[in-house]
Amino acid sequence: MIGIVDYKAGNLTSVARALSFFGYRWIISDDPEELKKAERIIFPGVGAAKSAMDSLKETGLDEFLKETFLKGTPILGICLGTQVIFEESEEDGGTKTLGLLKGKVKRFPEPFLFKGERLKVPHMGWNQVVWQKPHPVFQGLDPEYEYYFVHSYYVVPEEEEVIYGVTFHGISFPSVVAYKNLVALQFHPEKSGKPGLQILDQFCRWNP
Repeated sequence: MIGIVDYKAGNLTSVARALSFFGYRWIISDDPEELKKAERIIFPGVGAAKSAMDSLKETGLDEFLKETFLKGTPILGICLGTQVIFEESEEDGGTKTLGLLKGKVKRFPEPFLFKGERLKVPHMGWNQVVWQKPHPVFQGLDPEYEYYFVHSYYVVPEEEEVIYGVTFHGISFPSVVAYKNLVALQFHPEKSGKPGLQILDQFCRWNP
């Protein structure tokens, strides 16, 4: 059973639909006790860090995620679910987040210029990931694949060794991080076609 964390941050049904494509059993819940029954956890999300953290604290999911990480249960963060695993976000003047990994979350600059051209924020659409080193969840992916991004903020890990993939949008930023039983993606695998589905399937079979 795969637990999908519901913290009122969207895109849950598309993740569930992708899991159903492979025949995996899943539950969507905001109840930590129910999610404790799951063998692995997917932590998706879109939206703002502050409202996400407010929802996590209100339901007790913040402590659940910390305990789940320490227990060694496989966790997959997606988009906002990647950003809030770090310690702090610049959003709303500074928002304290979960702190599973050391580092912070920064906003793309405004105006965002590259070679005299103004780039759009949020970074939205298809882009490549330049893989930095191998990992079981990302094995077998064609380096030419592109993935679907929608975000205005990006993660800045304190420890470089957690960075497994980087993407370029005016600047190079970490788009994939991993540490022990945790993997996290700035892009949306559930909206990224064949390679995104491959990542989800390999996460669901991964035993760290």
